Amino acid sequence: MTVCLQIPAHADEQSEDVIASFLHSRELGASGEAVGNRHKTAALGYAGPQPRVNLFGHLGSDDSPHFPSQTLVMSDVVLTAMGYLGRPYAYGSSTMQGGFDCSGFVLSLYQRTLGYTLPRTAAEQARATEAIDRSELKPGDLVFFNTLRRKFSHVGVYIGDGRFIHSPRAGASIRVENMNVRYWRSRFNGARRVITPELAQTVAAASV
Repeated sequence: MTVCLQIPAHADEQSEDVIASFLHSRELGASGEAVGNRHKTAALGYAGPQPRVNLFGHLGSDDSPHFPSQTLVMSDVVLTAMGYLGRPYAYGSSTMQGGFDCSGFVLSLYQRTLGYTLPRTAAEQARATEAIDRSELKPGDLVFFNTLRRKFSHVGVYIGDGRFIHSPRAGASIRVENMNVRYWRSRFNGARRVITPELAQTVAAASV
């Protein structure tokens, strides 16, 4: 599997900086050495070799050996999520044309990358996924927050390094934030993992 992230035409400079920083933080080859800017620019949709991305360890070329299938699948989820940066918040919407609320973003992301349809609301998504401890979080997992004085009223997608991507509120756009800042730390109320027969099949297919 080769993963290539295309920056959306509407993405601003800050969004591009977030993407570049995200990939740069994992810019290590299988040998543990830096693989160079050519892989980063390829991952951002420019000319050059296409990278294979392992969000749990390193970023290397297509011939980097022995990438776990689960890692490759969730790498695709996270890199696809980066393509949503800058899309506007829109309550009750889950389309590229109309924008996204928090759960609509998660719904669209998993439909596009895995062909799996999660329930529509954040609370329903929490009930339909497997609870994990915060210490077990891996890129692609869901993170939930109490932002409306009720459990699981907000959801985002964990991308690693204590950060998550989400559609925050009216008047804002999809962005990456730090879970460890006071606001999000005090409102965090659970982590969940999407584990479905469809995902198991996708992982099996990726390993062929």
